[in-house]
Parts: sequence; C-alpha cells; structure tokens
Amino acid sequence: MQNQDANRPLKGCVAVVTGASRGAGRGIAVELGAAGATVYVTGRSTRAQPADSYGGLLALSGLAALPGSIDETADEVTRHGGRGIAVRCDHTREDEVVRLFDRVQSDEGRIDLLVNNAWGGHETFNGVFDAPFWEHPLANWDSMFDRGVRNHLLASRFAAPMMVRAGRGSIVTTTYWDRDRYLRGNLFYDLAKASMSRLAFGMAQELRPHGVASLAVSPGWMRTELVLAGHKTDEAHWQDRPALARTESPRYLGRAVVALAGDPLVLDKSGAVHRVADLAREYGFTDVDGRQVEAFEIEGN
Repeated sequence: MQNQDANRPLKGCVAVVTGASRGAGRGIAVELGAAGATVYVTGRSTRAQPADSYGGLLALSGLAALPGSIDETADEVTRHGGRGIAVRCDHTREDEVVRLFDRVQSDEGRIDLLVNNAWGGHETFNGVFDAPFWEHPLANWDSMFDRGVRNHLLASRFAAPMMVRAGRGSIVTTTYWDRDRYLRGNLFYDLAKASMSRLAFGMAQELRPHGVASLAVSPGWMRTELVLAGHKTDEAHWQDRPALARTESPRYLGRAVVALAGDPLVLDKSGAVHRVADLAREYGFTDVDGRQVEAFEIEGN
C-alpha cells in the first residue's frame, strides 16, 4: 500500500478488523479509519443486540451491559476520516465468516489487511487470573482455543486466497508476548497467546512466496473499557488511578498496525512478534496522550 496522502496514508486500503466492538479491535479500527482506510468492523455486539455470552464478566465488572458495538465502532471510524462498515459476524461460525469475506470480495474486489483480534477468552473468566493450571476451569481451554485461536485461523483461511491472488496484503494477529517468558499463573492464556504467535509465524512461511505478510503484534497493558470499569474509572480520569500508570490506550496498538500497514517493507517483518513499544520507537508514533509507553514486561519469569 503506497502512501497517497500525508494525512491519510492508508487511503484506498481495505481492511477487516475482527472482534472490533470494543477494546483492542476498536482502537485498531479507529486508527485505521484516521489513516483513511475502509474498515469492515466485525463482531457479535450490535446496538440492537449485544453479545450475550459475557454474563460472568459483567457481574465481576459491575456493568449492566457490555460496552461497545460494531455499529458504534464503524461510526467512529467514519468520524475519524475513514469508511466504517459494520458487519455482524460470529467468528466461530464458518458460514458467517464465509459470508463476510464474500461480501468484502463483492464490495471491494480485494482485501489489503486482515487484523485477527476476535477473542473468546473473556467469556469464561471467573475473576481469577493467577492460579496453578489445575485450579483453572477447563472451560478456559474452549473459550481461548475454540473461540480464540481457531477464530484467527478461520478468518485467515478465507482472507489469504484473496491476498495471494493479488500478490500483496498483510495479516496481523493480536497476541501477548514478552520475549518467550512464561506468563506464570495462567497456563491456558500463555498457551493460547503462544499459539497465536506461532500461527502468525507458520502462515508467514507459506504466504511469503506470494508477497503476503503475516505477523503478530503484542500490546502492553491496555486501558480497555473493561479494565477501566474494573478500576471504577473512565478514559477521562484514568490518571487519577496510580495502578493504571503503566497502561496504554487501545489506540496505541492501532497506531502500530497503521505503521505496519503503511510500511512498503513490511514483508521483512513477516513471521515475527512485534511489541507495540518497540514499533513506537522504530516508527516514531505516540499514544493518544503523547507518550511513548514502555513495554509491559513480566517480572521474574
């Protein structure tokens, strides 16, 4: 994707961002819109019908309803200068994923960027993150792998042929990575995120001969809507909470994805996991508050 406008470097780019109702997906979609992209915003939460599988998380967060929807994110993409298109899609259902990419092909004739972000791991969260593996419920495996890792593979299977035909494009996988350190206390989460990183690596090997990149991007501790709710604050007042001092906004991750999507040499980065903090230094972008937030590192593992 060549820069067409200094203020809209991704003008003409066609992107799909999965799991974009809130959190990381929303931050990525909005920043792609600010860069001028057409963004298909996908997920299960709509204004009319929020996703209904997060009852346990809502109870823990003290929220009456899950914040965000694909419609709201698409509107925000458009407000920031892009073109946001909301498409309801349950990324665990192959038939719905097929319809999504058929629509993108019909509407746009191509896809330049797929951001794999749909994640079901929160659906079984019971409030306990740090515990030995034998105390975590086995339901976490189903939510993190069957409704997490599998989502990424499924979307990639239908996006990749479109990119291969065009001889270009990028698949970006959101993950968590701290230089192969073990995320002690949550074996299922550690395995799932490592699997996503390996998925990005494996796809890169098969896509590189066709001019298509696949890479993983790892944010730090993000101030998602649910993190803010858990700390009884909001984006306007998070700085009043010292515990959130090391956090970054989801749009910091979004700016990393924009930088990668606009890099004509992105194929050189294919197959690797890239931390947002490292990309910020390399490409020179900052978070929404003007900081270059340092990488969130695991201590003692």
